[in-house]
Amino acid sequence: MSPPSRQPPAIALFDLDHTLVPFDSGMAWFRFLVGRGEARPALVDDYLARCQEYVAGRTTAGELHDFVAQTFRDLAPARLHALRRSFAAEVATEIPSAAHRLVAHHVGQGHRCCIVTATNRFVASALAQALGVGGLLATEFETDDGRFTGRLAGPVCHGGEKIARVERWLHGQELQWETLGHSVFYSDSASDLPLLQKVREPVVVRPDARLRDHALTHGWRMADTLEHLRLAPL
Repeated sequence: MSPPSRQPPAIALFDLDHTLVPFDSGMAWFRFLVGRGEARPALVDDYLARCQEYVAGRTTAGELHDFVAQTFRDLAPARLHALRRSFAAEVATEIPSAAHRLVAHHVGQGHRCCIVTATNRFVASALAQALGVGGLLATEFETDDGRFTGRLAGPVCHGGEKIARVERWLHGQELQWETLGHSVFYSDSASDLPLLQKVREPVVVRPDARLRDHALTHGWRMADTLEHLRLAPL
């Protein structure tokens, strides 16, 4: 009797903000810091203003994340990690049950799961842990002897850079796009069109206007909320 054939691996990729969670995780972090007295109250408004500038096309993703990186410079590593533990416990209560169901749906089928987000790794890792997603590709901040320098360590994990990050992640597992049995990516943003067009199954959740139009034109699966997303075996 011949041994049973092994199914080729499948991957499930997830954007984070406004996809798995219905909020901006960077904003959640800043509000947490302000609430703990660890940052000036104006920081929340400053970050919001910079996000609005980015959405309006008056600043770049790199400039936005440069601003975020600089806010990490003044806190000692031990204090930051203690704060992240508290933040993780607090923000876990804000993650919708539908997000947990979606992740469990893929984990239960043996899919290799990974969050691919422009959010910095320090903040995103708190949510990835709460969601039970082991893979995380995120924007990296430079450190020197364990302390954040206030600078980016490479490009923002955004747009076409997400494809490059995923391909390195696959390579580390001795995989490539052509050897996958299936690939799916969930996102809310038109900035993720490069990766959405790369995977076999693009799925849009809470899409912005441009992504909604693109999804409708191309017949992509779409849901206005995770709660309305129909889950089916791949």
